[in-house]
Amino acid sequence: MIHYHGTPISPRVELDKLAGKHFCVSYARTDNLSWCISNAQSIMFDNGAFSAYTRGHEFQYNKYVKWLDDKLYGTNWAVIPDIIDGSVEDQKDYAAKWPYPKHLSAPVWHMHLSLDWLWEIIDSYPRFCFGSSGEFWKVGDAKWSKRADQAWDMIQKSNTRPWVHMMRGLKLRKERWPFASADSTYVARGFKDKKYPFCPKEMCEKIDAVQTPLKFTTEIMIGDNR
Repeated sequence: MIHYHGTPISPRVELDKLAGKHFCVSYARTDNLSWCISNAQSIMFDNGAFSAYTRGHEFQYNKYVKWLDDKLYGTNWAVIPDIIDGSVEDQKDYAAKWPYPKHLSAPVWHMHLSLDWLWEIIDSYPRFCFGSSGEFWKVGDAKWSKRADQAWDMIQKSNTRPWVHMMRGLKLRKERWPFASADSTYVARGFKDKKYPFCPKEMCEKIDAVQTPLKFTTEIMIGDNR
């Protein structure tokens, strides 16, 4: 699993110690963008729809697309705009007008939507994201885990071996689901709020040292899930 550490991370002296890591830069918070372009091993660009949704703001689709134009190169990739708690047709409408190549893009499968829609995504994209939504909003709880098991069973049986990214999912890195990557603001928020007795570099290294399994299994892996 590639671990995308959410930004912004401050102060700059602590961010500088993280050069060479992978980062998630949200369209909703671009504070560290220039630094990440110069120092990150790769960047996942999040569309900021989650932030807009939780704050009651309207998502600016065209502005997000234009903002990405000079950034989607090399190992960088972007999340295709999505509508939290929207319908399948809502997601399809956004994906249909998305202008960038599929290998630099990832649609979101919202877990409250059908497995048929997930199958369409698997069949159409080499990379996509799981987005926790509806009754599956809380990452890792019993309902969420059962739904994730259903999805991963389908993915594994398809034998397509896609790149599956888990939104807000770094805490799952010791669990049974073989996500290829995940993001989290765990480091940024934890250091800012002084919740943990570690500097950002130590926090990142602790996270980056743990990996997901190569294949899906229903056996629960035991351990600290942070």
